[in-house]
Amino acid sequence: MKFSKLTELAATAVGAAQRQLPPEIRPLARGVPVHYQERPAPDVLAEGFEPDILGLFTGSPHGEELATDHPAPAQIILYLTSLWDFAEEDVEIFRDEVRLTYLHELGHYLGWNEDELTARGLD
Repeated sequence: MKFSKLTELAATAVGAAQRQLPPEIRPLARGVPVHYQERPAPDVLAEGFEPDILGLFTGSPHGEELATDHPAPAQIILYLTSLWDFAEEDVEIFRDEVRLTYLHELGHYLGWNEDELTARGLD
């Protein structure tokens, strides 16, 4: 499937996920830009991430923006070709995986570690 179509499907899934968030989290979620890329860039792979990574949160978690002298802006990156491959080219599975990956990365923004994400079913 073309990247433009995957982006459209992913953006729709992210928007639906945001609308289903509790009201107190929704504005925080909408304040974190979501970027859609085909695959991870070489610099991401150089940091030790696997080539088939599905998503990534970068930047300062919520509430920690002023903890450093040079805070990095928060962002969520979804790797659509990796997600499409993971979903075995099934549109419904792709939408579900985009939603789960987005919520997982949003959890990192909220300051949740991997154990907390697993406890919330976001692993």
